Formats: sequence, structure tokens, C-alpha cells
Amino acid sequence: MLEQDKSFHISPFLLSVFTGFFLFHLVLSKIPLGSKLSVEENSSWVSPIGDFAIGFFNHSDQPNQYGVGIRFNSKSIPVGKQTVVWVAGAEITVGNKSYFQLSQSGELVLVDSLKGVMWTSKTSRSAVVSALLRDDGNLVLLDEMGSVVWQSFDNPSDTILPGQSLSIYKTLRAASKNSVSSYYSLYMNASGQLQLRWESDVMYWTSGNPSMSNLSAVLTSDGILQLVDQTLKPMWSVFGDDHNDAVNFRLLRLDVDGNLRMYSWEAVSKSWRSVWQAVENQCNVFATCGEHGVCVFNSSGSPECRCPFKITSDPNSKCFAQDCKSASSMVTYEHTSLYEIYPPTDSIILTSLQQCEAFCLRNSFCTAATFTNDGTAKCLVKTTPYFSGYSGPSLSSVSFIKTCSDPLPVDPHASRSSSAQSPAKHSHRLCIPCLVGAASGTFVLFAVIHLAIGCYIYRRRNMIWKKAALACMTSNSKGLMMLSFTEIKEITGNFKHQIGPKTYRGVLPNHQPVAIKELETTIEERKFRAAVSKIGSIHHRNLVKLNGYCCELGKKILVYEYVKNGSVHNYMEDDELSKRLTWRRRLNICLGVARAICYLHTGCREFVSHGTLKCENVVLDKNYEAKVSEFGLGIVHPEASCVREKDVEDVGKMLLILVTGCLQVGEVCELAYKEWIQGRPERVVDNRIDGGVDREELERMLRTAFWCLQSDERMRPSMGEVVKVLEGTLTVDPPPPPCASQSLPAKEALLESSSEP
Repeated sequence: MLEQDKSFHISPFLLSVFTGFFLFHLVLSKIPLGSKLSVEENSSWVSPIGDFAIGFFNHSDQPNQYGVGIRFNSKSIPVGKQTVVWVAGAEITVGNKSYFQLSQSGELVLVDSLKGVMWTSKTSRSAVVSALLRDDGNLVLLDEMGSVVWQSFDNPSDTILPGQSLSIYKTLRAASKNSVSSYYSLYMNASGQLQLRWESDVMYWTSGNPSMSNLSAVLTSDGILQLVDQTLKPMWSVFGDDHNDAVNFRLLRLDVDGNLRMYSWEAVSKSWRSVWQAVENQCNVFATCGEHGVCVFNSSGSPECRCPFKITSDPNSKCFAQDCKSASSMVTYEHTSLYEIYPPTDSIILTSLQQCEAFCLRNSFCTAATFTNDGTAKCLVKTTPYFSGYSGPSLSSVSFIKTCSDPLPVDPHASRSSSAQSPAKHSHRLCIPCLVGAASGTFVLFAVIHLAIGCYIYRRRNMIWKKAALACMTSNSKGLMMLSFTEIKEITGNFKHQIGPKTYRGVLPNHQPVAIKELETTIEERKFRAAVSKIGSIHHRNLVKLNGYCCELGKKILVYEYVKNGSVHNYMEDDELSKRLTWRRRLNICLGVARAICYLHTGCREFVSHGTLKCENVVLDKNYEAKVSEFGLGIVHPEASCVREKDVEDVGKMLLILVTGCLQVGEVCELAYKEWIQGRPERVVDNRIDGGVDREELERMLRTAFWCLQSDERMRPSMGEVVKVLEGTLTVDPPPPPCASQSLPAKEALLESSSEP
């Protein structure tokens, strides 16, 4: 009894000791204002019990490319397995002189010594007094009351940890390892569905559909992915195969291959094991084999990417070869289905198997076709060199891929005639039939020669058209036509149909229209070709596709896809045309332009600036969807921050132009701000807009424009923020006066996450 009493009194004591020990470590783990991490010092901030740490890491295989992020730091996990679970600024990379700091204004900033501020938490107005990396892997910023004013859990990169949620309109994006993986995302839509998407057009997996709003996705500590309502009641669940097992560490990650997987740390094998994945058949993940591969299952049952396009046994040969010097032929692949990547659509023709093959062979722009017959016989035609696919014995579809016809080689086994060669028997007799035959033969030969010359001239005259139609690949392998200036003149009818400044309409032999843009630039040929090669590899629904170029005789000419409805500038200048741009169309144009520039800044393998964005180089397709052209041609150092901010400023100008209808932004900016600040924004709206405007959307448009036009470049938002505000998924604070010289401190906290504006 005495021992029991003693035990009873010791427990609270031990509890108080442990509690004090934990609180002591918690206080020590708090990160005060002014704290800094640097690449050179290889320093880090660690959570109270040491399971997580934040610091710099090698972002890629290239030297001097670093990111800053949160990783596992437990002693039970070897250094090589300490996975990064959150990255500041996602794909942003910095050099070896960079640092990450909690500034005195309470803002997390990532600074590159050459590029300046690359990312901020935008919390300088939130009264932050300290930061803390919690033991669940969440980096939080705290005010004086200890309340969380910002947290990394609300800004995920490609990973979700137990206890972290993914709410409506939030996105995970796969790490960018190539031009395909950068498009993969996990998105939580307003209907309570998780969606795996490639770009924004292709959805290849969805979670259960509760058809409810205000749901969020949560990973539990016992290995369950759930969709829960506001009361945390599960509405949909999937389980890892080790759920409820004693596992110390788990994570949910959108992998580079586009599949969503749940991982558990196995202490025995000291490795991360996948315990659940969204798409069981990896071949069903869109573009899983890149731009030219076909996904098949090998004998072991695992997916494998194969290249059916190689025409040689050389392992170093390119996967895709369409530079045919001779005729083309079709190669048949049974049980194989192909689909286009850029754009992710196919042309569909109702026809037979044989007609499908023949059609693609005859059509100079067809690169491949897939025939399916699931009740209706369809031929899916691909007109791009960028396509992927999958293959399996259960597939009934048949695909045809156009390849170059190899010339028939000389048969090395062919034997000479074994007949004996007898001496020639000369005859001195005159052979009349021989003379008649010779004369006739000479006449026929003469006629054939003249006919051949005529055909040659005719074919030579049309060689330009045939060359354009075949779209022969240039040495940069980007699928661009490389045309001579003479060929450009033929395509445009000697520059007959002008559709814009130095821009002409042309027609290819298959009657496909193109836009020919003549550039006024003195850049050297090498740099021009490098820029064109880079542009040719960029694909986005709001960017005009580059089909080819000319670099000859001092001429620098680009061949773009033709976009039907012309430039925004034409609509703003013409009163009748401008009436076609309703408020909804104008908002969508602004959103399309913002998405295009955002993709150039953050979605490509490396940063691409536009540099000269204006209404003249934004064109509208048949559905009045905006497409941006002439991007990436500025010969400016791509890492210069002023280039990025110039694009943001130009987007702000376009917003004002489409709202007010005035092409002279300098004349209307101050007036628009004055009317807006006095609560009369509708007074600056273009009176040519039929049907009125949405007041809430007008408010968003004007606020965004004024932030983009701030004289202090540090005050301007990123293009990602602009897109989210225009979409209505972020709110934006009232901006200070734009378009005027101001002396302002470092960039303030402008945007805060919200599901409604």
C-alpha cells in the first residue's frame, strides 16, 4: 500500500518533468526574427524532437542549383532516404550564395545573390514574431498570441503529410524532371473530388464523388486517405495495405511519373515502400512514356516504355524520326492505342481499318493513327510529332505509325549470268528493221526527255509547297519547318495579305493557313536559332504554336499557327468589333493571357520571359480564347528579375485596356484609380460592352491591374498570384496608387488564400 502511494505521487512528478523538458525544447526550437539559413553554411532549423528539418538541398543534377525545403530528419532514417516534403517556391532554384531568412518584418524570404528575392511568404503585415518547425513537419509563423498566421501545410508542393489537408482549389504539382512531368497535378475541385490531371485538359483519375462542397482530403497517421466534411466525418476513403500497422512515418506524394502514391517508412528494410497508388495500371497515366514512347508490360508484369519509332538497331538513335528523304510507309502495331500530347486531342474520322491507314499515308500532316471499333468504327488521326500511347493484349485497337521508306539495297547475293559469252558475230548486211527501230526509239526517247524536263520544271515549281507540306524536321528535332525566304514568299503570295504589323497570312499546300511574322531584329543567327528551338518546344493552350522559321539573307521570320479572329488590338480600335467582346469574353481573355505568362515563368523547364506583351501579339481563336504570340524572343539575360516584373506590368496594362477600352494606359490609369478609390469603378468601364459587367469581377480586375502597375517592382505580384485572383481563388488587398513614383519598403503581404474573393 505504501509503495502504491509512492508510485501515485511520482507519476505527476515525472509528467511535469517530461512536460517541462518538452516545453524547454519547444522554446529553444522557436525561430526568432532575423534568423537565417545559407547554402554555404549548410545550416538548418530543426523541429523540437528532431524528426524534421528545413534547409537547402541540391534541387537538380546540375551544379549550383539549390532549393530550400522541409525534409525528414529522424535518426532512424538514413541521410540518403530523408525525403523532402515541402519546397519554398516549388521549382525555384538558386545559386550557392543564396540564403533563406525570417526577416525583421516577419516575412520568410528566399534570396539569390544574383537574382534578388525569389520567393516570400508575404506576411510582413501579419505581426509575426517567430517561426516554428513543428514535429508534424509543418512550418508555421506565429504572432504574439501564439496564433498561426501562415503555415507550409496550406501551401503544399508535391507531398501531403499525416494531419495535413488539401482543401478546395488547392493543388499538388509533381516535381519537374522533364517537359512532361511538369504538367502533372492533383487538384481538389469544388464538387469534392480529387482529380489527377495532365495540364488542365486531361483528367485520368478521380476519387469517389460525394457531390458535396467544403470537403477536404486528409492523410491520417494510420495510413488512410479520406475526403472529410467540416465535421471531419469521412465521406470517401482509401487504405494503404499497412493501415493500422505501427508505422512511424507516412506521406502522400504526387510522383514525377504522374501517379499519386502513399508511402510508409519500413524500419527493417530502411526504405520507403509504396502501400497504395491511385492508378493501378501505370500505362493509364497520361503521357507516362513521355513525348514518343508506348507503355507496355514486360514479362515481370511491370510497365516498360518502348520506342516503336526507331528504324535502326542503333541504341543511340532518336526515338522519333520523321525527316523522310524518300517516300513514307505505315508500320502496323496490333493491340496498341496512341493519343496526341500537344494538343491532347485527336481528329476523329468514321471509316474502316484499311481506309484509316490509307488516309494517314496520303495526308502529309498525319504522323500516326489509331483505329478502334467499339460499336462505331473510328479512325483517330494524329497530326503532331508529340504523341504517346499504351499497348496490351486486351486492347482491340490497331495503330499505324508513319515511317520513312528505306530504299531497296542491292542484293549482295545476286549472281551474274552463268551463260557463256560467245564471240560477237559481225554482219555487214544492212538491217532495215533495225534502222526503223532505232529511229523510232530515238523519237520516243526525245519525247520522253522533253516530257521529263517539263515534269521536272513543274515539280520544281511546287517543291516549296511539298517541302512545307512534309514539314521536314530541322536539326533541332523540335518538329519545326526550316524554310527559305523564297519559300516564304511563295506561301504568302509575295506578302500579299497583311493581317498586322509585319504579319502576313499564308497558306500551306494542304490549305492550312499560317501566320508569317517578320521580325525587326539584328540578333546573330546562332542566337536566333537557339531562341527559336527553345520556343518550338513550348506548348500551352494559351500560346500560339510555332510551326517553323526562316533565317536567311538577313531575314528573321517566324511561321505561326493562324488564329482566326485576329488580335485584341484590332478589337479595341474598332467600335463594331469591340462590341463582340462581352464582359465574360474580356475576363476570359485576361485570364488566358495571365495563364500563358504564368506558364512561361514557372511551367517551362527554365524561365522564359515574353518581354513585349501587348494587345498586338494577343490573338483570339474562333471561340474568342486568347493566345499569346511572339514570346521568348527578347535577347535579355533570362535570370534578370526586371524581365519578370516587366511581364507582370504588361499584364496589368492589358487588364486596364480590356476594362476601359482605352489603348493609352498612361492616360487612363490615374483616372481609373481615382474612380475606383471613390467607389465608382463602373464609370471607367468601356461603354461598348453589351450586357453590363459583374461588379465583383470588375473589382478583382481593377485591384489586380493596380497591383501589377505599381512603380515599385517589389510590390508587384507573381503571375501565379494574378491567375488565382482572376480565377477568384485568392483575395487581394486594396492597392496603393499605381502609375506614380513611390518610395515603398520591401514587397508587402498582398494576397491571402481564400475560397471566395
